[in-house]
Amino acid sequence: MDKVLEIAKMIDHSLLHPTLTDKELEEGCEIARRCHAASACVKPCHIRRTAELLRGSDVIVCGVIGFPHGNSTTKVKVFETEQAMDDGATEIDMVVNIGKVLSGDWAYVEAEIKAISDAVKSRNCSLKVIFENDYLEDSHKIRLCEICSREKVAFVKTSTGYNFVKTEDGKYFTYKGATDHDLALMRKHSDPSVQVKAAGSVSNLDAILRVKALGVTRVGTKGTEAIVEAARARFG
Repeated sequence: MDKVLEIAKMIDHSLLHPTLTDKELEEGCEIARRCHAASACVKPCHIRRTAELLRGSDVIVCGVIGFPHGNSTTKVKVFETEQAMDDGATEIDMVVNIGKVLSGDWAYVEAEIKAISDAVKSRNCSLKVIFENDYLEDSHKIRLCEICSREKVAFVKTSTGYNFVKTEDGKYFTYKGATDHDLALMRKHSDPSVQVKAAGSVSNLDAILRVKALGVTRVGTKGTEAIVEAARARFG
């Protein structure tokens, strides 16, 4: 695999903004196809159309589950996962129940991840588990890595890219997303068979090369076209 394609195949082209229109979905899928991204990552309502738009390409369809807050019941998340796969998704990015993680209800968290993992594996698809690290302490992240390693999920993932942290004065600020600290921590505490996906704040070629050196094999970004163009200019 040449260097440019190697970079492209690290990218899940993100088409997840709440305001995304049908026209923007079509344009985004064309970018993913033209750039040979690993996947187009889309909301459940867009999975079927995305599968149609990408048919015959080397770009797979990734659907998000319980996105972005992770608060649906396990039964609903499993149903949403099965529907996503019926519609054409072969990768699933699920958000953990963040409140249950912070509550230390690890039995609930592990049972939910297992239920979704079992559903995904039954179709020979791949599961990425989103932690939403800005809300968590390192101890939570490590425990989640251990659970995901036991379940042999395909990826652990830093964040959704679509949440905000509330400060003491009631205001909100955009969170950090994928930090080098978190990526190194997740790589260290995950089984070697579990890959790491960085999402949030990885928006250019240098950032991708930096996180790749930390052991990251997939990134979520909207900047796919600019990144691939930069890779072509640098690596030919």
